[in-house]
Amino acid sequence: MEQLKLFDAPSSYRVKREPKLALDRQGLENWQGKIHQYQQNQRQTGQPQQVSLFDTPATSWHHADEIDPFTLPQQSSLFWRQGKDGTAIAGEYEGCLYFILDRRWPILLYVGETKLTADQRWQGTHDCKDYILSYIELHRRYELEVEVVAAFWPHVPPEKKTLLAWEKELILKWRSPFNKECWRWWGQPFGKLS
Repeated sequence: MEQLKLFDAPSSYRVKREPKLALDRQGLENWQGKIHQYQQNQRQTGQPQQVSLFDTPATSWHHADEIDPFTLPQQSSLFWRQGKDGTAIAGEYEGCLYFILDRRWPILLYVGETKLTADQRWQGTHDCKDYILSYIELHRRYELEVEVVAAFWPHVPPEKKTLLAWEKELILKWRSPFNKECWRWWGQPFGKLS
């Protein structure tokens, strides 16, 4: 009887799994164009979307409507790998809202919150990392320009209720397509990698 070789399996046994990409080039550009148009209208009109019957918790010095993610200082979307030598994102006792953008269009892709520092929040597993990789992969495949960056608003009290309320208001205002709350408008073409 022949012994099974663990490392020399025939190529028929090797399975290479590539992420299923749901959009062709024109579909991707149309998808981005619709999001860009919606978000630019939000910037021009400044009209917040109604989130609920209750007001978003206010702080003594800021309100969520003041935040325009496109005007915040931007840095690499790999900010969480930069370590403590990178730009300080949030103080030890502050909450933080963070935004993932494609600077090329520009479009806001994702809104998140944390009471940790943003780089601590992104260590380990985070679905948005997979969405970003799929998004960039599709651009590379079609030879399209892409420039994914991160921006931060570290001026939110670290109370979870406040962070979640501000995050939800911003997600619904901007309809950021990587947030599951917005899949009903934009679909989910950049799901998790297999």
